[in-house]
Amino acid sequence: MNRYLDLGQEVACALAAGKPVVALESTIISHGMPYPQNVETALRVEAAVREAGAVPATIAILGGRLKAGLDEAQIRTLGIRGREVVKASRRDIPRILASATGPAPIDGATTVAATMIVAALAGIRVFATGGIGGVHRGAERSFDISADLDELAMTDVAVVCAGAKSILDLPKTLEYLETKGVPVIGYGTDEFPAFYTPRSGLRLEERADSPEEIAQRLKVKWELGLRGGVVVANPVPEAEAMDPLVIDEAIRCALAEAEAAGIKGKETTPFLLAKVKELTGGESLSSNIALVLNNARLAARIAVAYAKL
Repeated sequence: MNRYLDLGQEVACALAAGKPVVALESTIISHGMPYPQNVETALRVEAAVREAGAVPATIAILGGRLKAGLDEAQIRTLGIRGREVVKASRRDIPRILASATGPAPIDGATTVAATMIVAALAGIRVFATGGIGGVHRGAERSFDISADLDELAMTDVAVVCAGAKSILDLPKTLEYLETKGVPVIGYGTDEFPAFYTPRSGLRLEERADSPEEIAQRLKVKWELGLRGGVVVANPVPEAEAMDPLVIDEAIRCALAEAEAAGIKGKETTPFLLAKVKELTGGESLSSNIALVLNNARLAARIAVAYAKL
């Protein structure tokens, strides 16, 4: 056990017994959704993981400690505090943990990259989120590329998502993942999902139609010693998907506002998601919640299948 890591009791017991566990991020709670929908969604996601036969492990950094397996009170506190909590990626973890020795320990909500790191330290192989970060639009000028992509190249955790957030440059994101040797498996699809919509027009090299098939590929990859994660691209259900024309126009307007306001770096994604929610009258939030729940169910089924191998 890593000296900086605390496991929740339920998670510790499940890992010790070899039972399936699914990691869940906390940035979606503090930065991805407004209160109280953020807390309600986080608790529904945990319940969905349990219903599918696995144990949820929501991950965050609290009191200068890595936490895998939050209780309801901790989740609720993250949701209420919102953006007061530091958005923590790989580079932020040492600073936040070191704050434990000072008078005011820092709390951090973990991004995809940071959640992968903590999950790997805990021995958790499967992680469910909404969408991964990626190459931002205009990256040829800004060089703005999410740390999530390099983490996927280094850390042995499978990430179940609805593709990359559609505010990003999806073709460049797929190219970057290919360069890093990260498998992208379409679950029941030959196309890379576009977060709010099931299709992007970008064809994938890999497809799987069952959790067992995905679990077998994970086992082979890691037994070979091939470092890094896997993206399991799980399309948002058609019934909860958005009209592509509506979401594309909202994203175009949100991007223009972000550029005009000089929004950059790690504040870009929360700003854009909030603006898209506003421009779509809340429809994008409903779609976001639906796809996160869908990903949690699939991640749990993959974790169950992997635990049997």
